[in-house]
Amino acid sequence: MPRLSRSIVSIVDGIGTAARLGLAAVFLVSGALKALDPAQTRIAVRAYELLPRDLVGPVATALPLVELALGTLLVVGAFLRWVALASAVLLLILMTAVAQAWARGLSIDCGCFGGGGAVAKGDTHYPQELARDLGTVLLALWLLWRPQTALSVDGWLRGSGRTVEPGREPGHMTQITT
Repeated sequence: MPRLSRSIVSIVDGIGTAARLGLAAVFLVSGALKALDPAQTRIAVRAYELLPRDLVGPVATALPLVELALGTLLVVGAFLRWVALASAVLLLILMTAVAQAWARGLSIDCGCFGGGGAVAKGDTHYPQELARDLGTVLLALWLLWRPQTALSVDGWLRGSGRTVEPGREPGHMTQITT
């Protein structure tokens, strides 16, 4: 594998760090707004008409906690590949829920950033919500592909506050020929 120049690695690290912090901001804001209004979060979850009544409460309680946990791990840069995978899976589940609401003709606000529930016919924003979520999934996929970012716990645990070049992780042996 050819070595990347330091300037390219720095640019890629910067993109990764921006992706990590952007994804963290989405989850922290979304989770906090839902956690601050648990009754409204229940209304939003119920509006999708997907879950049995007994599961609406637990899902409405767990969702903001999961989002806050993912956001926190992203901010500190811990377990990035796993957190990116969990983020992508969660976002794809949420996108599927929005898409099915749209396909079934439900008139709801997604509740992605608090609020949510029934809205008047024509007041839905499904295409914009799905486009926004797709962009967020792309951030998670970037981190899944290349979890090394600047100023992360993962980087610190590898022995530096900076990233490690792809293919050059600690323990990677390079054959030296003479």
